[in-house]
Amino acid sequence: MMEQLNDTFAAVQAASRKLALLTDDQINSVLLAVADAAVEHTAFILSENQKDLERMDPADPKFDRLKLTEQRIKDIAADIRNVASLPSPLGRILAETVRPNGMKLTKVSVPFGVIGIIYEARPNVSFDVFSLCFKSGNACLLKGGSDAEFSNKAIVSVIHSILKQHQLDTHIAELLPADREATNALLHAVGYVDLIIPRGSCGLINFVRQNASIPVIETGAGICHTYFDEDGDLEKGTRIVNNAKTRRVSVCNALDCLVVHRKRLADLPTCVNCFQPVTYWFTRIPRLTTHYKDITLPSY
Repeated sequence: MMEQLNDTFAAVQAASRKLALLTDDQINSVLLAVADAAVEHTAFILSENQKDLERMDPADPKFDRLKLTEQRIKDIAADIRNVASLPSPLGRILAETVRPNGMKLTKVSVPFGVIGIIYEARPNVSFDVFSLCFKSGNACLLKGGSDAEFSNKAIVSVIHSILKQHQLDTHIAELLPADREATNALLHAVGYVDLIIPRGSCGLINFVRQNASIPVIETGAGICHTYFDEDGDLEKGTRIVNNAKTRRVSVCNALDCLVVHRKRLADLPTCVNCFQPVTYWFTRIPRLTTHYKDITLPSY
């Protein structure tokens, strides 16, 4: 098993070097084709996603994260097209300086090489990671959770079909087995993988950071706050709070904590009246008195 994984790592590393030969137009053409293919193969992706859903309790908080729908696939495709429309991050001059001896130093953006992404029951991440890595000239090693195994395999097969159509090495995007052995191998793939990015819970991020032998970029794992200021517009603030919490409550950047300026506490009921049941939110408000003893809460 370990030997097979090392062969995979080596193949992905070799594929990453071929990306330097692609033009911006070629990269964008592939991304647009992947977006179109995602929509075209919606039925196939959803049928495989259903296999994963059938293995998970609908009451599990991860169920909604795991679930794909026709609209969600359309949104994913739109996001991929947005990535294609972005200017290339490659070859940008970030800084220049001339030393006293006349030597000119230039800081230029270049790819990392091979990026490993470890994530949980979020099959949309497979599309997201590929599009961002491919746009920036990086090959990607995808290590999804076992909960989304069927979904991830379906998505990567769609990506591979487009890479083949464009006569590109499919190892540019490689899905690793969903077992723990593959996770351990990825974390210690020194010489093959240039960077690891964990995307998921605080526990996952901490595990990767503590166990990886290669550089790690931590993604956000904190509690998401929205602050309503003393001079905030109530109508606009209410819409922001509503969107932040209810647009999709299962995502990791959904609103966790609303912070309100002490002079605007009277507006709090209006600001959160979009939530149901409202009484649940109000029962949490008195906890503010432990931090702001001079606050007089309005009666509800």
